[in-house]
Amino acid sequence: MKRALGSRSKSRHIIHFDLDAFFASVEELLDPSIAGLPILVGGDPSERGVVSSASYAARAYGVHSAMPTSQALRLCPQAVLRHGHHKEYGSYSKQVMAILSEYTPLLEPISIDEAFLDVTGCEGLFGPADELAHKIQQRILSELGLPSSLGVARNKLVAKVASAMAKPCGVLVVPTGQEAAFLAPLPIERLWGIGEVTARRLRSRGMLTIGQLAALSARQMKELFGSAAEEMSRRALGIDQRPVGSSGRRKSVSQEHTFARDVSDIRVLRRSLLKMSDNVATQLRKKGECARTVVLKVRYPDFRTITRRVTLSQPTDLAEVIHAQAVQLLQKEWTRGVRVRLIGVGVTGLVRARQLGLFDTSTERLGRLSRVVDEIRSKHGQDAIRRASLLETDDR
Repeated sequence: MKRALGSRSKSRHIIHFDLDAFFASVEELLDPSIAGLPILVGGDPSERGVVSSASYAARAYGVHSAMPTSQALRLCPQAVLRHGHHKEYGSYSKQVMAILSEYTPLLEPISIDEAFLDVTGCEGLFGPADELAHKIQQRILSELGLPSSLGVARNKLVAKVASAMAKPCGVLVVPTGQEAAFLAPLPIERLWGIGEVTARRLRSRGMLTIGQLAALSARQMKELFGSAAEEMSRRALGIDQRPVGSSGRRKSVSQEHTFARDVSDIRVLRRSLLKMSDNVATQLRKKGECARTVVLKVRYPDFRTITRRVTLSQPTDLAEVIHAQAVQLLQKEWTRGVRVRLIGVGVTGLVRARQLGLFDTSTERLGRLSRVVDEIRSKHGQDAIRRASLLETDDR
């Protein structure tokens, strides 16, 4: 099921992103010595604790989440048990969601480790949805060390089923128009809204697959689901019109870059800030917004992290202004020879973009130029026009 969504399709392009064994994966990052071992994250077995996450190595023994920890240890006595580092889980989740938000403002986190993205219309910036899903997966893995699985479809229901089937570490694309055929052979438990009790009732009546459910008449569905019959019929056919909803208007835009090797050359840091400032400014203009505050983030090899900010005299959506302020903040903190692991730039205090002024000032000319560049990139791709100073790679 590859390359299902073309850039000219009028269909929605929805991605469901789901981190694989999230808590267990973070525990591996915190303690690399246990990487690859069966890992359980859960409560004390002597206090009726339950498993909240299990690595795939542990799942091979039949362990799963919500299982009593004592039972999990009987199934897999060699498992490494961790009681959880929830502060770290929250920190990693925020970093993941920040990366996802760089690709679309239509981001809907639905738990600490999964989210929907509506990337309809983003082909000009990031390529087709299936290719973007792979890019996101690789970026989360390379920058944060976290494995993930993604489903791509034209609606949320099918995208979520696809990501579950792609686990672990996969990307599954459901071609537009093939939603019902994709769902048909799957067990009825895969369909959203059918729990364990309902599944047993349906199985007792010979309903084993989603396709069998989809083939029922309206009368038969009414007998099974009552007032929910029409909605369940649509789901069985892979029809879902729910929008990907954000939690309200976004409050900030940011980008971060983790270097392959720690960097002590301020020229490399400035160039990286320029590239990110360009991307942040593009996102602002795309949504018709300007920012009042510029934020710099720096992380050192020992994971000590600082953030510095400056409030502008006038809101901006220009990369040059954002970059200049970020560089000033960096220079105030910079110590020659000190190495940097990660650098980021962001903006907050978002307001609706101002109208162009009456006079042809250098700022207004730069604004018009930026919008022309946006149009070119939208039509011909992000790399159709590039800054000369960014032709040299950040990681030399």
